Amino acid sequence: QTPESFPPLRNEAAVCVLRGRMKGIQGHCNSCYMDAALFSLFSCTSVLDSMLFMPFPRCDRNVQGILRDEIVNPLRRTGFVRASSVMHLREQLTDKGQCSSFTNAEKDPEEFLNLIMQQILGIEPLLKLQSGGQKEQECYCYQIFMDKQEDLVVPDVQQLVERSFLSSDLKLVEIPSCFIIQMPRFGKEYKMFSKIIPSLELDITDLLLDSPRECCLCGDAATLECS
Repeated sequence: QTPESFPPLRNEAAVCVLRGRMKGIQGHCNSCYMDAALFSLFSCTSVLDSMLFMPFPRCDRNVQGILRDEIVNPLRRTGFVRASSVMHLREQLTDKGQCSSFTNAEKDPEEFLNLIMQQILGIEPLLKLQSGGQKEQECYCYQIFMDKQEDLVVPDVQQLVERSFLSSDLKLVEIPSCFIIQMPRFGKEYKMFSKIIPSLELDITDLLLDSPRECCLCGDAATLECS
């Protein structure tokens, strides 16, 4: 356990601490979905550090302490987290979530995020979405859904998010404080894309509901949008 707090890894420090053998979060007993999610959320960004410290109204301080002291701080300090630490968290999630398979079965990352953010820590939803002018929907992450498109061989995240929003007629109601995006996947046998290039920045201008944008023809404020 590492009770002392450490900031997220950046630039050369991230490469130095995280690269090499015995780095990252050790996998064990179908933990890959949780390992990948935790690494993405905390290794190199502080945007969700409130999950580690804030006394939310419904917050389970025991789970919060395990997440902070046994997983995030060791990951940022040494670049390595033992499988036993993740199993400790999984056991607590099993108790709190009334689901016995959290310690041995592979889960959808969204199920894990919803459980720990909503039921255990009591965090407000991170995203507000609207589809086709219908009622707003609140959620913690967005999973990319789209049909196979032949012109996309090695896409980047920007392309996938834009096309997924377009095909589902979705808009972001407001700029999210944190935009967690789950890449498309189809189990062990079939992958839609063999590789996806991470977009280091994401332009959400065209994804925002009622956001002022300039006309692509005259440069003035646009009054119509063509999908």
